[in-house]
Amino acid sequence: MSAEPRINDRIRVPEVRLVGPNGEQVGIVPIAKALELARESDLDLVEVAPTARPPVAKLMDYGKFKYESAMKAREARKNQAHTVIKEIKLRPKIDPHDYETKKGHVVRFLKAGDKVKVTIMFRGREQSRPELGFRLLQRLADDVEELGFVESRPKQDGRNMIMVIGPHKKKAEAKAEAKAERAARDEAAAASDEPA
Repeated sequence: MSAEPRINDRIRVPEVRLVGPNGEQVGIVPIAKALELARESDLDLVEVAPTARPPVAKLMDYGKFKYESAMKAREARKNQAHTVIKEIKLRPKIDPHDYETKKGHVVRFLKAGDKVKVTIMFRGREQSRPELGFRLLQRLADDVEELGFVESRPKQDGRNMIMVIGPHKKKAEAKAEAKAERAARDEAAAASDEPA
C-alpha cells in the first residue's frame, strides 16, 4: 500500500463525502458527479480519508498540495535537532588542573545541549581500585549538576568505567539561547562602535 493518496480515476468507490476547494462540505455524492465537479473547476479529486465510511475526497490542486507538503516536511527536518554524544576520557590519577580543563569541556558540551559520555581508563594496578574512578565520576557529576543530570550511573566495562551525563536543556533550546546571546553581543558591539 503506497502512502500517496488516490486521485481522480484511481478512487474506486461508489460514493464519496465531498469537500469543496475552500473546505466547505458538499455532502455525499456519487463518484461520477465528484469527478465531473473536479473537471469543471479544473482541480483534482483527492482521497484525504480513505478509511472513513464513505471515504472523504477533496477538490484541490494536487501538484500544489504535494509541493506544499514536501516543503513542510523539509522545514520540519531543518528544525530537527540531532542529539550528539560527546566523549571525554579521564584517568583515575588526574592532575587537578587537567581535571578542571576536562570539566570545562563537559560544561561546554552540556551548555550546547549535547550528552557527554565520560570514560575513566584504568591501567595496570589501577584496575584493583575502581572506587577511585567512581569517586572521580561522582565529583564530576556534582560539579556540573546545574547543567546536566546523570543519565546512566557509573559502571565498570572491562578496563574502563563509563557514565553518561545528559543536559537539562534540549538541543533546540540551547541553540535558540546561543543565537539570542550572539544577537545581544552584536547589538552591544554595534552600539559601542557608534560615535557619541
